[in-house]
Amino acid sequence: MTGLRERLMGQGETGGPRVLQPADWPMPKGYSNGMAAAGTLVVTGGVVGWDAQGRFPDGFVAQTRQALENIVAVLKEGGAEPRHLVRLTWYVTDMDAYLACQRDLGRAYRDVIGPHYPAMALVQVVRLVERAALVEIEATAVVAG
Repeated sequence: MTGLRERLMGQGETGGPRVLQPADWPMPKGYSNGMAAAGTLVVTGGVVGWDAQGRFPDGFVAQTRQALENIVAVLKEGGAEPRHLVRLTWYVTDMDAYLACQRDLGRAYRDVIGPHYPAMALVQVVRLVERAALVEIEATAVVAG
């Protein structure tokens, strides 16, 4: 059976991104330090958690779940799936809100994206262009081909 480190590093898989993890570094939780991939680049703009009618759900977790679902929809338009993600950049208006609901955020993330953790960055900003938005996420995926 393949160990966790080897599974995360993408050994034995073809066509997907490979996790970059220096051997002497601790394993990150919920993200990767780096990713390597070759293929077609699929990039989203900043994606917020509104529905098709431009309405935002109440709460940080609900908006994050919707933003992730919206990212999956954009990826699909480019022929990509969540497993092709190599980077996510999160912009949040309240870092404390993010930290306070990490367990629920993790559940929402896994429900939408699955057990795939690309390189990620998290940045607190004063506000987002859409005033009701609490989170905005940019995604980068690479589809082998």
